[in-house]
Amino acid sequence: MTTSSARPEGVTLPLVDTAPSYKRVADMIEKEIVGGRIKPGDMLPTELELSAQLGVHRSTVRESIRSLENSGLLKRVGGKRLVASVPEPSAVARYNTRAMALRKVSFLDLWEVQMEIEPFCADLAASRITDEVAEEMMESVRKLESRIEDDEVVIAHDIEFHKIVARAAGNAALELSVDPISALLFSATLDLYQKVPQARHRLYEAHKAIAEAIYARDRKTAREWMTKHIRDFRRAYLIAGLELEAPISLDTGVMKF
Repeated sequence: MTTSSARPEGVTLPLVDTAPSYKRVADMIEKEIVGGRIKPGDMLPTELELSAQLGVHRSTVRESIRSLENSGLLKRVGGKRLVASVPEPSAVARYNTRAMALRKVSFLDLWEVQMEIEPFCADLAASRITDEVAEEMMESVRKLESRIEDDEVVIAHDIEFHKIVARAAGNAALELSVDPISALLFSATLDLYQKVPQARHRLYEAHKAIAEAIYARDRKTAREWMTKHIRDFRRAYLIAGLELEAPISLDTGVMKF
């Protein structure tokens, strides 16, 4: 009887990981952090120690560390030592905002999501806001009143106001969701206030009413005013002659997280 050295049909082998060495090292460290085996605040070995432990060149470790620092999973303390960290909402927002811009999302795409999220945020904020955040919200509205004719101030305030409402809601998932949507959506308003001057005043009145309702812990009124505000935003966009379904171009000038 003869034997065949041919491999059995249907046998498949796993793909070889061809990612750059620094990427494999970064992925491994990220997996340890996300999996909880390395906890936020834990100090990592030095670059030299990591190089010896992992059997890779020190430049590979340095590049992987740079990648993890950029993503917010590592930070330096005392200027040198590395510790694991939790990415700030602003860092998450920057990545997500760019990703949405690259996927060519439209005003309508984002507005539909905003119509669901923002009234819910206002409702939760009215039931959970702290006195400190409530004062911050009211102060934000007061500052806008004196600079209502400055479009850049209006846009910056708009982004900040909705961030405060999301923070006041006391829900981390909501806060991470609102930031990138708001930043990209409001980057589409750079010309809005020139074309529809009354929009900035309507925004101020809406924010004032929302802030007062949240401050008073009036959930129903807060939700109603936020719903009205978001609907008004779409109306102003249409009056300005802007295309609802056109992709929004990200203006990094308004991405001041």
